[in-house]
Amino acid sequence: MALILLLFIFLLVFGTPIVFSLGVAASFTLVAYDVPLALVAQKIYGGLDKFTIMAIPFFILTGIIMEKGGIAKRIIDFATALVGWITGSLYLVAVVAGTGLAAISGSGSADTAAMSSIMLPQMKKRNYNIDFSAAIMACSGSLGTIIPPSIMMVVLATISNQSVGALFLAGIIPGLICALFLLISGYLRAKTNVSESKDYHKFSTIYLLKTFFSAIPALTLPVIIVGGIVGGIFTPTEAASVAVITGLFISLFIYKEIKFKDLPQIILRAATIASTVMLIIATANIFSWFIASQQIPQKISEFMLGFSDSKLWFLMNVNILLILIGMFMESISAILILVPVLMPVAIAFGVDPLHFGLIIILNLSIGMVTPPYGITLFVASSIAERSIVDVSKKLLIPLTLMFIVLFLATYFPQISLYLPSTILGYK
Repeated sequence: MALILLLFIFLLVFGTPIVFSLGVAASFTLVAYDVPLALVAQKIYGGLDKFTIMAIPFFILTGIIMEKGGIAKRIIDFATALVGWITGSLYLVAVVAGTGLAAISGSGSADTAAMSSIMLPQMKKRNYNIDFSAAIMACSGSLGTIIPPSIMMVVLATISNQSVGALFLAGIIPGLICALFLLISGYLRAKTNVSESKDYHKFSTIYLLKTFFSAIPALTLPVIIVGGIVGGIFTPTEAASVAVITGLFISLFIYKEIKFKDLPQIILRAATIASTVMLIIATANIFSWFIASQQIPQKISEFMLGFSDSKLWFLMNVNILLILIGMFMESISAILILVPVLMPVAIAFGVDPLHFGLIIILNLSIGMVTPPYGITLFVASSIAERSIVDVSKKLLIPLTLMFIVLFLATYFPQISLYLPSTILGYK
């Protein structure tokens, strides 16, 4: 185990892409243990030979269609009509829009890019603090990993043999609480700044109804995706493919913001992103298999239980570990490496696996916002044309509130388990 970890860290430190770091470290270690090389190819294939994994490229494509096809714009317009008249209006619009987009794309970075490109120019014009604006964008974008559908949830559920629908439901209440806390942070910030406290527009019932009816086609997407999976109508893969077809129909024939000539470029971009994710999953499967074959989770369980059998002690240490890893490692890679190790340990401590899965998702979503390598922080800072250091200084209040949500979800399991148990009868 020490060999594979040292080699993996060594390759990462010298800038090797994570997919090659995982593959080379795992393959080299297998050779050192006299494992047949044919097994490497078998495990790579086995990592992708799962029907649920096929949902990932479709969710990525849905996110790009949402961004390019006017779907994101309609949701932001509706959010503007809904809360744009309240103090700190544009901060609130960002959070409400982020919540809506999170229910469509499944990707925090896609949501952040879509929102930031539309809203940050407006915020600059109205003299909003651009660093805090980018910070709110980054935090709101991270909701895409908590509120279903979520690509991270699909990956986690697949490798831990859990129900994708149940995990989706587990993320709804924590995600909405997180959105509420971000709304509060934006409101309080605007209260102390005169230029930001002015409303973006006066409340108008006509404008609200106009934007609502315009957004109805876009708002059907989360109903199709989440409702179809939870209701047992679709598998996650089928729901993702239906979302692509629906999104294309809306963008091509209703909003008419995508032309048929744009489709090859959109598909190529989705394929490029998806191929990177799928390669990471494939190579991480070698890593996971080796860990399981060496009984690493069992050894860690025995070691930790030797210190304490307290569930609260275990969860506190896991949160610290995941936050640190989330700051430096891409989220899907972290899930693929850590879940096979930590999930059996969590079960040994009596932690519900669905609850633990949601804790992992929450930690890594916070990691997407924290410097130095938070992906949504990087996207928002780039579009705002501000340094990550400047934006990070404005993260204190939003991140503190997200940590409070993590604390509540960690130590009050019913926050995440209520909907799965009520709707699906999960026990």
